[in-house]
Amino acid sequence: MIRINRLAYATIETPDLDRQSDYYREVLGLTAGYSDRKTIFLHAALDRHSVILRSGDRAACTELGLHIAHHENLSALQTQLASNGVVVERRSDSQPGVADSLVFTDPKGTMITVFNEPEQPVPTTGGVGAAPTTIGHVAFNVEDVAATVDFYCNVLGFRFSDAIEDFFVWLRCNPNHHSVNFVRGKRIKMHHLAFEVRDWNHLQTSCDFLSKAGYPTIWGPGRHGCGHNIFTYHRDPDGNIIELFAELDQMREELGYFEPRPWHRQRPQQPKVWPSNPAASNLWGPMPPPDFLD
Repeated sequence: MIRINRLAYATIETPDLDRQSDYYREVLGLTAGYSDRKTIFLHAALDRHSVILRSGDRAACTELGLHIAHHENLSALQTQLASNGVVVERRSDSQPGVADSLVFTDPKGTMITVFNEPEQPVPTTGGVGAAPTTIGHVAFNVEDVAATVDFYCNVLGFRFSDAIEDFFVWLRCNPNHHSVNFVRGKRIKMHHLAFEVRDWNHLQTSCDFLSKAGYPTIWGPGRHGCGHNIFTYHRDPDGNIIELFAELDQMREELGYFEPRPWHRQRPQQPKVWPSNPAASNLWGPMPPPDFLD
C-alpha cells in the first residue's frame, strides 16, 4: 500500500483576499511566493507551500495537498485509489513546483491533491509575525466520523493515534501524532488550521505579538491530553480558527508507543480511546469556550 507521508498545504478561500494575505504574511509571518489576482501561495520556514489563499464567495478550506514519498510511484497510487472506487484526475503543472499530481474528492467533499514530496527548500527564518516553522495539521467538523476515518486509513494509509469516545479522532501519516483530525459536527467545515512553532518560548512570544496586533487568544495556553502538545488558538480575519503548538507527541512506530515525555501520565503512552473528560482536551490551563467544537 502506498501511504500518504505528509500534509503539504491547505487551500483557504476568502471573500477578502487582500485582508487575509496581510494577516498570513504580516501577522502569522508566512512568506509569499507566486501570486496573481485570485491566488497567493505562502509558506512557513520548512515548507514549499503551507497555505494557498484563493478568492472565493465565503471563508472555507476547499483543498488539502498531501505528499507521498519522492520515490513512490504516482501511477501505482492512482491504481490503488481507483481500486477503492475513487474517481481520480491526473493533472500536469497544476501549480508552481508540482509537475504531476492526482486530484480527487474525499468523503466530506474536500478536494485532495496528492503529489510526490519535492526537494525541500533551504529553511528560512521568519522576519515578522508569529513565524511558525511548518504547517502541522488540519481539523474538520464532519457528519460521519467513522466513514471519514475509514477512507483516510484504508485508502490513503493514515494510522490511528487517539480518539475521544466515538466522536473525535486523530490520525497520523508520519511520526507526528496527527496530521488530520475529525470531530462530529452538525455541518461539514474546517474546524482549525494548525502551525508548529519551535518551543514554549516561541509560543509565548507569538502570543505577545498576536495580542499587540489585535488577535486575542480564544483558548489557551494549555496542554492537550490527546497529542500532549502545548497550544493556543486565535481567529484569522475571516473567523477561521488558527492553532499554534509545540511539543507534539512523536510515534515510535517500531515500538508501538509514543516517545516518552515527562508530562505523560501513562508509560508507555500508546494510541487509545480516551473517555470524554477534561484531561483528554486539556491537562492544564483553561477549558475551551462552549461553542469551540462547532
